[in-house]
Amino acid sequence: MNFLEKELSWLSFNHRVLQEAQDNSVPLLDRLRFLGIYSSNMDEFYRVRVANVRRNVLLHKNNKAQKKQAINLFDRIQEKVISLQTSFDETYLLLLQQLETKNIHLINEIQLSPEHIVWLEQYFKDKIRRYIFPLILNEKVNLADHINDDSTYLMVSMRKGEYYQYALVEVPSSSVPRFIILPTTDKKDVSIILLDNVIRHCLTQIFSGFFEFDSIHAYSMKLTRDAEFDLSHEFSQSLLEQISSSLKQRIKAVPVRLVYDKKMPQKMLAILTEQLSIVSNQGLISGGRYHSFKDFIEFPNLGDKTLEHEKLPAFEQHDFTRYDNVFSAIKMRDILLYYPYHKFSHFTEMLRQAAYDPKVTKIQISLYRVAKKSRVIAALTEAVKNGKEVLVNIELQARFDEQANLHWAEVLSNAGANVTFGISNLKVHAKICLISRTEDNNLVHYAHVGTGNFHEKNAKIYTDFSLFTCQTEITNEVSQVFDFIKSPYLKFNFKHLIVSPINARSKIEILIDNEIKSAQQKKISGITLKVNNLVDHGLINKLYQASNAGVAIKLIIRGVCSLVTGIKNQSENITAISIVDRFLEHPRVAIFENNAVPAVYISSADWMSRNIDERVEVGCPIYCPIVKKSIIDIIAIQLSDNTKARSLDTTQTNQYQLSTKKPKIRSQVAIYHYLKKQQQTKDITFNQTKN
Repeated sequence: MNFLEKELSWLSFNHRVLQEAQDNSVPLLDRLRFLGIYSSNMDEFYRVRVANVRRNVLLHKNNKAQKKQAINLFDRIQEKVISLQTSFDETYLLLLQQLETKNIHLINEIQLSPEHIVWLEQYFKDKIRRYIFPLILNEKVNLADHINDDSTYLMVSMRKGEYYQYALVEVPSSSVPRFIILPTTDKKDVSIILLDNVIRHCLTQIFSGFFEFDSIHAYSMKLTRDAEFDLSHEFSQSLLEQISSSLKQRIKAVPVRLVYDKKMPQKMLAILTEQLSIVSNQGLISGGRYHSFKDFIEFPNLGDKTLEHEKLPAFEQHDFTRYDNVFSAIKMRDILLYYPYHKFSHFTEMLRQAAYDPKVTKIQISLYRVAKKSRVIAALTEAVKNGKEVLVNIELQARFDEQANLHWAEVLSNAGANVTFGISNLKVHAKICLISRTEDNNLVHYAHVGTGNFHEKNAKIYTDFSLFTCQTEITNEVSQVFDFIKSPYLKFNFKHLIVSPINARSKIEILIDNEIKSAQQKKISGITLKVNNLVDHGLINKLYQASNAGVAIKLIIRGVCSLVTGIKNQSENITAISIVDRFLEHPRVAIFENNAVPAVYISSADWMSRNIDERVEVGCPIYCPIVKKSIIDIIAIQLSDNTKARSLDTTQTNQYQLSTKKPKIRSQVAIYHYLKKQQQTKDITFNQTKN
């Protein structure tokens, strides 16, 4: 076996997320929120990955062998998903029981007290009813045209004698909180009801004035659609028009999954599958009473601090704060931020200062995703007001952020910024910013190269590296990347940066070849790689080649890993772990031993074919010895994790990398203490120098 199927490997990753919900050492409310993360992940999995498998089945309808292979993969996915769904349901019920021991009661409509009924019916009239618009099923209504794949619905049946009338009610969780805390006189005893159950309780109120019925029942369902959408590439349309049109197409995209209450009557399920053109059991998942568990990510904090992880307050990076402005700080030496341990506000502060600094002439930045209330956008618009030249590349094809990015493009364009939309057929995924400043009649560039988006909210939950530098080797080439985005037909030569799709594959292969050569010459060799996904077959084969040459390879893969470890004469020198914990691991880092002079790179790119060949990505060498040591130390801490690290092997069972001989190391917490100690040491040194 050379490669694991990426879809099954991804399900193995989401199993690791589910393991966090099952881990008794994780605080109770955080376990419940991991169920929300698992559910959100699964939604995207079906919208993107399963949808792609389904398309392969259709594309290969004339090739029996390939069609059979695609169907076999579809069946294996379905089998694994059903197994995980069973485990998910069991975990949810267990967590409800544990909530009860903490006097937190997640109740349904049957369990309401008379006092709660009175309060809740008034709450429904005042807060919820305005958002309820039942869709009455008849021969004129095609359900497939009206169901959103971000919503949970209640399929309602009204029976009068032998006659049934069906209706669909959307649960309006985007307008009303999904979790409603019921009034209580005892603050130590809390009852919470889901919005779904409030609607169930009020079904008679909704329908009785319009329909006669002897009985009324509701069963939940959720539809997931294919997230892909086609761009017409017509020369008569601008990219903005193409994206806007394609977003509308997504609403009516092909269904790929129907999750339904397993208690739903067969007759009702048959109506649903017929209306939605789901012709087989593939894509049908029976589940519990509730769907859209992603809302559990926002499960309310009820005041008991022991039910959540202890907060780890983000540090200020004193390499910045000791100076009058960020440019003086960066001029002293390169500065590294590691989110969420460091404050993201250091980056927005750099933009804020650049917006009015009289020496700054130009700001260039590449945006893929930004926060809803973005200080990055605010700083860029203020810079325009101050007469700065502001060039912003916005990626309109950032999946699920297309609508938001259309909005930000309009905001920036209206403010007077020069907004571009990248290169046709190449997503711009690079995390770069370049500020140009006139100093002593010379133009000096200050660059940011990172592994994560310029997104304030994500920087609190994603781990990512940000490098700030004014080293000309780096800044000149970052400037060339912006030139490439504007003029991709010109020829560019990058000696320092690893830039997709220009030199990424060849550069990575050269770095691996150097380690192979060192191993063959009995010199120090080794490769440590941390990425979200390792899928590209060409690069995996290169790692196999290095393993066979004797190069020790250590992998930290958060998500999909198609490489198979521990196979004799293929990968016996390769080990792989995955870390899932309170923060989402997101950095891409590569460390090559380079004959005892480590070459360290951070990058925006995973090792996937799309990132190497079909996107604009930037990897940056780390030249500052202090920054290089920090990254090497952080990766070493992660490799030593014996609490939250799982081994990635052919079984994909996610066995924890535990050890009874060593002290417990939970890398995310250990890194926090490492950075805290590093900060304290710097402060002592700085104060001694100052005195």
